[in-house]
Amino acid sequence: MSAESKLEIGTLAVSTSPHIRCDESIAKIMWTVNAVLVPAALFSIYQFGLPALRTLVICIAVSMATEYFIQKWQNKPITVNDGSAFLTGLLLAMNIPANIPWYIPVVGSVAAIGIAKHTMGGLGYNIFNPALIGRAFLLASWPIAMTTWPTPAGWANKVDAVTAATPLGILKLQGYEELVKFFGDKTDMYMSLFLGTRGGSAGETSAVLLLLGGLYLIYRKYINWQIPVCMIGTVGIITWAFGGNGGLFTGDPLLNILSGGLILGAFFMATDMVTIPITIKGQIIFAVGAGALTSLIRLIGGYPEGVCYAILLMNCVTPLIDRLVRPVKFGARR
Repeated sequence: MSAESKLEIGTLAVSTSPHIRCDESIAKIMWTVNAVLVPAALFSIYQFGLPALRTLVICIAVSMATEYFIQKWQNKPITVNDGSAFLTGLLLAMNIPANIPWYIPVVGSVAAIGIAKHTMGGLGYNIFNPALIGRAFLLASWPIAMTTWPTPAGWANKVDAVTAATPLGILKLQGYEELVKFFGDKTDMYMSLFLGTRGGSAGETSAVLLLLGGLYLIYRKYINWQIPVCMIGTVGIITWAFGGNGGLFTGDPLLNILSGGLILGAFFMATDMVTIPITIKGQIIFAVGAGALTSLIRLIGGYPEGVCYAILLMNCVTPLIDRLVRPVKFGARR
């Protein structure tokens, strides 16, 4: 055997079977998710102006800086360029009011990366979605600031010039009829919710842009379609059955699907590959549970939105679901 052949054999990497080859990587997946969220983020800047841009920049910059300094302090490899911290900051910014004071997203970003992610061991070890932990932390610490929403450009003649309630907030406090009257009629309401010309966070604005981004991730097979379909479908069925004032099946499922952070949560946070069950059957259970909890909080709870807490609560039971719904062993008969 020649020396060249020995050199080639010596450079082979040894690993256990089965051997699966693909050109995907964590960085590629993360930056793809970031890219599909950019149109919705840009639309929020168009809607809410420079405050939205400021909040986005603060959340992303502080999230990346926090990850860098923690890994530097722990003498770990610096992975800030893999896009995961960028994504956490982007998702956090899309879950809070655009006009929030600057120090609040700073604290939320540090909590998301420093507490929810790196106290668990870093990427791949966190049991909760970091962006949602950051949001929940801020909501508990600054409840008024976290529920004071800026006025979109198209609402100037409808509401106070500084802040406005979200559609779910109006629904919760004033009722369905007043919400429809606020928009003019049902057609205008649905169109406003679909296009994003309404109040709320950056992630509660343009449903169409978020849907297009989510569908692209399904097309690339970065997420499984069962999770968003089951979660959104569960919210639609439950709110249709129990969300109306005229008895069973008098609710408005389309309103509940397009309102709040349901689409953002179902496509971009409930599908977090680290914090969801392994099997498809387990993911369906997870999604149905998240949809049911979202509906329960919206219909019965005192808070108009429930996506954040619903996903976090289901993150808690992911290990139990994985224990009860085990994947088929490689090579075993189904």
